[in-house]
Amino acid sequence: MPEHGGPHPHEIIERTAAEHSASGHAPDRRERVLELIAVVILAVATLATAWSGYQATRWSGVQSRDYMSASGLRVESTKAYTRAGQNLLFDSQVFSQWLNAYAVGNTALATIYERRFRAEFRPAFEAWLATDPLHNPAAPAGPLYMPQYVSADAQKSDELEQQAVTTFESGQQASETGDTYVLNTVFLASALFLAGIASRFAWRPARLAILATSATVLAVGLYNVVRLPVQ
Repeated sequence: MPEHGGPHPHEIIERTAAEHSASGHAPDRRERVLELIAVVILAVATLATAWSGYQATRWSGVQSRDYMSASGLRVESTKAYTRAGQNLLFDSQVFSQWLNAYAVGNTALATIYERRFRAEFRPAFEAWLATDPLHNPAAPAGPLYMPQYVSADAQKSDELEQQAVTTFESGQQASETGDTYVLNTVFLASALFLAGIASRFAWRPARLAILATSATVLAVGLYNVVRLPVQ
């Protein structure tokens, strides 16, 4: 029997249950909050990792396509440059034959060679004749030195080469973007790893520190996902 004036046994039982409930409820709720945070980090990091990996693959394909296109453009540029060189050699040889025939007074032969002039060469030839080269020592040495001598193949070669350079640079940029996505995948994988092992630590401060680190790494990864170009 309790002493007179002391607490009743029922009061003691009720007080003990209340204390036990108060001491056990708060930690349980905090544990559930930490578990929820870990689940959210795992879910978001998983999705972001999959997206980064997908984009890395896509940009790798862009890189390969641009490099192949640049290679093809350079091949076409080389072909056009070769044709331009062949035309230049032809124009030089035919003009030399015309000049020799004209110098010896063989007008008929000079006319034959003149008919063989290419369409691109003729404007330069006529402009050169207009400078009176036989009496004007300041005249250009020949039609090939006139500004009117323009090779369409040479211009095409330059244009194709410039396109090849631009396309190759685009491929390099795609490669750098793909590498950045790969690096971002590593960041997100780190966030996944940290969130996954957080539950292994019974000491709550350690779990909080690991989850905070995981959330920070995830934030960096998400920032990269937002700022990087999408293919």
